[in-house]
Amino acid sequence: MSDSIALDPRPVAGVSVRDYLELSKIRIVFMILITTGAGYLLAGTFSWAVLLHVLLGTALVAGGTNALNQCWERDLDARMARTRKRPLPSGRMGMRSAVVYSIGISVVGIAYLALAVNPLTALIALITLVSYVFVYTPMKTRSTLCTLVGALPGAMPPLIGWAGATGTLATPAWLMFGIMFLWQMPHFLAISWIYRDDYARAGFEMTSVHDADGTATSRHAVGYSIALLLFSLLPAALGHASLTYFAGALLSGGALLWIAGVFAARKTMASAKKLFMFSNLYLIAIMALMLAGRIS
Repeated sequence: MSDSIALDPRPVAGVSVRDYLELSKIRIVFMILITTGAGYLLAGTFSWAVLLHVLLGTALVAGGTNALNQCWERDLDARMARTRKRPLPSGRMGMRSAVVYSIGISVVGIAYLALAVNPLTALIALITLVSYVFVYTPMKTRSTLCTLVGALPGAMPPLIGWAGATGTLATPAWLMFGIMFLWQMPHFLAISWIYRDDYARAGFEMTSVHDADGTATSRHAVGYSIALLLFSLLPAALGHASLTYFAGALLSGGALLWIAGVFAARKTMASAKKLFMFSNLYLIAIMALMLAGRIS
């Protein structure tokens, strides 16, 4: 890791539960749990106890992963307006406390999944953590491909859910993985455009940072939206979802593509924010459609 991870032995007074929750990026954890739960429910084997075990273990690993990411990027976060008030760059929390907490809940979460759910679920969670923290995080300052690489661990939650329900992986789980992977591209391209000045100050290598007029960023957003629309129809085409799902995926994917097209045409902050906001709605809609249109 970089020298930003060096442990600071000085105690920091006033660290609150809220600071630890912020270190874990609790809102992102919540979204991860939604997609993990969708993967579990899509498998068609239901147990409240197992679902709760899957969600609890996933929450711990996801929170630890996010916290380790903030430990690594403490110095970079201090350069950006949107992140400089986080617990580490603001000085509300010491690095030693943050690292112990991050590693602790990560290890507990992976062990919990292995013992309370099954080894495959724990393995997928471990792969997610390692790829996010040790591949994607350092790559953010080295290559514009970081967004593409980061979408891989970001697409893992449905696999965790499916594996938690069945102990195996099957085609519908991989289809959800593909949808999640492609969805993240227009979603994060919009975010990177909104915060491109901040990312530039931190030294992140993202397409938007080197894209003065937004042409490349918006073109990529449109391209990935087209790919997402086409890929999202595969569950129905392969017999894993109903015609109702097909129609809903076509409609919602078409709407996302239209909004990405508006962003490409205007390249404004407002159009980027609309793409970001609608992409969140799209994800919820497509997960609901998959659950409603599932064919056993």
